[in-house]
Amino acid sequence: MTDVGTEELVASSDEDETTPDESSDETVETAGDTADEVVEEEEIDDTPASPFDLPGDWYVVHSYSGYENKVKGALETRSHSMHMEDKIFEVAIPMEDVVEIKNGKKVTVPRKMFPGYILVRMYLDDDSWYAVRNTPGVTGFVGSGTKPVPLSRREVERFLGVQEKEEKKSPRFKPEWEIGDSVRVVTGPFADFNGSIESINLDQSKVVVLVNIFGRDTPVELGFEDILKN
Repeated sequence: MTDVGTEELVASSDEDETTPDESSDETVETAGDTADEVVEEEEIDDTPASPFDLPGDWYVVHSYSGYENKVKGALETRSHSMHMEDKIFEVAIPMEDVVEIKNGKKVTVPRKMFPGYILVRMYLDDDSWYAVRNTPGVTGFVGSGTKPVPLSRREVERFLGVQEKEEKKSPRFKPEWEIGDSVRVVTGPFADFNGSIESINLDQSKVVVLVNIFGRDTPVELGFEDILKN
C-alpha cells in the first residue's frame, strides 16, 4: 500500500511541475500577440489626406500686406488666450515656389501666394467671428456682403498645395521686371547694351528688348538670364 501511494504522489508532483512551464509559455505567446496588436494599432494614421476634410471650414481673412506672419501669430495667441481652440483650429499662409533671376541665375524661392491674405480654419459663429475680426492687423473677412464665405474643396487643396506627385507643377517664374522697364544685356553679342522690355514670354522664358543699334530701336529676343534690370 505504501509503494502505491508513493508512486501516485510522485506522478502528481511531476504533473504539477510541468503545468507552470506550459502555462508560462502560453502566457508569453499571448502577451507577444497582444504587443504585436498594439504596435499595429499605433502605426495607423487617421489624418485626412486633404485639409478640407479637417474639422471646420476655411475662410480668407484680409490683413495688412507685409504683416501676414505677425497677424498669424496674433490669431493663434488670441485663440489660446480666449479658450477658443475648439472653434479656431488653424491659421495658414499659402506659399508657392517661384523662380527669379538673381545675378543672372535662376533661383527658386518661396513666396506668399496672396500677399495680404491669410486662411483660417474654424467653426464660424458670433464668438469666433468676433475673435478673428478684432485681432490686431486683421481688416476683415473675404466674402459677399457682410457674411464670410468658406472656401470650396478645390480652392483649399489648390491654395494649400494638395496635389498628386505626378501632377505637381514646376515652380512658377516671377520676373523682377515688367514691360517698359529699362534693362542691360549681360551676355551675347549685345552685352552691355541697354534697352527697354517690349514683351515677356513666361512659357518660353524669353523677352523682347528694344536695343538702340546705330541710332534705331531694334527688337532683340533674349533669354531671362541674358538681362539685368537697371
